[in-house]
Amino acid sequence: MDRRKQIVEAASKSFATFGYKATTMDQVAKIANVGKGTIYTFFKNKEELFSEIISRLIQEMKETADDSFHPERPFMENVHKTLVKMLEFRKEHQLTVKLFQEQREMGTLEVKEVIDRLESAIVQYIRNRVQEAIDKREIQQCDTELMAFLIFKLYIALIFDWEKNHVPLQGEEIAVFLEKTLFKGLSV
Repeated sequence: MDRRKQIVEAASKSFATFGYKATTMDQVAKIANVGKGTIYTFFKNKEELFSEIISRLIQEMKETADDSFHPERPFMENVHKTLVKMLEFRKEHQLTVKLFQEQREMGTLEVKEVIDRLESAIVQYIRNRVQEAIDKREIQQCDTELMAFLIFKLYIALIFDWEKNHVPLQGEEIAVFLEKTLFKGLSV
């Protein structure tokens, strides 16, 4: 049995169940069925272990996004399908759900930093896709970082914030709205 993997999986379960703040190395050791000292042979502290888990989570999100991106489709369709997949992943993945809950309720600094890291990874991913679309002359030249940020925040607002006071929008409704308002302005 790979002890490091066993520890990471146990820590992931603990963080997803109890949150960052309430997870202790003792809990992780108990879930992993290892001595607490064994954890410290692989990780200096809880922060390093948490960082490892978040790095894996970001990689998994990128793989999910890559699976939904198809170069033969138009940029706008790819952006929509990819973002919806990434946001569904974020919304349904137990660890991210717990982290967003902890951030809202407790404002844990380490969790805020992780959420910023997750969002930054998503924006960077979109930025790369925007640049590819510019290079292929699918959209006009623009500030790729600003455009990626804007696209991401619009999706967040339309998927999560809108439904707080309105009937949730369907994926197709979001795609049509963004195409009419945002993407038509980018069209070549």
